[in-house]
Amino acid sequence: MQPLLPRHLTAELHEALLASRVVNVIGPRQSGKTTLVRDLFGTGRYVTLDDTTVLRALEEDAFGQLTALLDEADSTPLIIDEAQRSTGLAIAVKRIVDTTRQKGRFILTGSSNVFASQNVVDSLPGRIRTLTLWPMAVSELERIGPPRILDWALSRNPTLTGLPDPARLTRDGYIDYVIRGGFPETRMLDTRQRNRQYRDYVDSVVDRDVADIVPVRKTDALRRLIDQMASRTAAEVNVAGLAGDIGIERPTVMRYIDVLERLLVVRKLGAWTSGEAKREIKHPKYHFVDTGVASALRRITADTFAADANPTALGPMLETFAHGELVKSLPFQERDIRLYHWRGANKAEIDVVADAGDGLVGIEVKASTAVAAGDVRTLRWFGAEGPGRARRFTGIVFYLGTERLTFGDRIFALPVSQLWSQAGQA
Repeated sequence: MQPLLPRHLTAELHEALLASRVVNVIGPRQSGKTTLVRDLFGTGRYVTLDDTTVLRALEEDAFGQLTALLDEADSTPLIIDEAQRSTGLAIAVKRIVDTTRQKGRFILTGSSNVFASQNVVDSLPGRIRTLTLWPMAVSELERIGPPRILDWALSRNPTLTGLPDPARLTRDGYIDYVIRGGFPETRMLDTRQRNRQYRDYVDSVVDRDVADIVPVRKTDALRRLIDQMASRTAAEVNVAGLAGDIGIERPTVMRYIDVLERLLVVRKLGAWTSGEAKREIKHPKYHFVDTGVASALRRITADTFAADANPTALGPMLETFAHGELVKSLPFQERDIRLYHWRGANKAEIDVVADAGDGLVGIEVKASTAVAAGDVRTLRWFGAEGPGRARRFTGIVFYLGTERLTFGDRIFALPVSQLWSQAGQA
């Protein structure tokens, strides 16, 4: 048996149980939610709604069954796995926590949010905390503490001496992280078995999880959409063009994309605007949540990125990989940070803009082992003369080289591995 890898969210889970009556842990299928609440957390009465007998009993009398299960749990949390499978669970949980002030009564897990109903969410202010467990970050795979590179970038005086030494990786080493992805068990398989298992994962999402949210008549069209979203990762999506490629109507495409967002298959990265530049483009980008799944769907292997292959193939996948590492780091930063992308009317772009209110970090991801002055031109303009000039601005180019460089005026080039080398306590 392989030892369990630590999950940074374990500490967040403990803290949430001390502050909230209900903790809702959502995450993609097979991301490790059950392992987190059963094996890493290590306490509580556990039931799963994959058990049809338990599910049937809850559907018949959710309030009565939950009351009995809470009595069995005594003072420990009642853990309900695959909570999204029950139609009456959310209302019954609300009814119970409305009458008790005890913290940490429920831990719910699922591949979508059982409290997605606006009426339920609005009626549980201060009583529920939702945590997202993404596929594993590199820092978790390498048993490093939570990365805090954005805290460094947003500090009053970020300097290269304030950073720890990053892991020294070759281009092939980065590619291996990209194509294996972050699903704990699947990533360890050989290429053929891994790709099969990731494609089976997508089939499970379509055949089982989507039905918990919305009925889908044309599952083949949804599968084609998932394939197309994988091929368009890190791009702004033209919904009308996508509808034409798949052969379904535009409103259906938009509804299906919303479902894939709710199931954490894709992530929407909204467009950042300063509020004063009327000509800033406001279309979102979409990133596939896991580059291993996207690689399997696109039949990408290490050979796809060989020196004599398509030289542009790696760029979007590396950008999605870096964006995913940033998303996974957000709960562990000192500040509340939100991520966007930016594109101006002159086609200038910044891959990720991290907005902390009074401070901004502009991030570019470059699939090259070298960085020149021209590669930071947009970042420098954005912070000095462009829409970011009213805030404290730091610009970073993450690239595949090994040297850490400064271009002055809070503009840096850092190895991609710095994303998981700037870490707190494990």
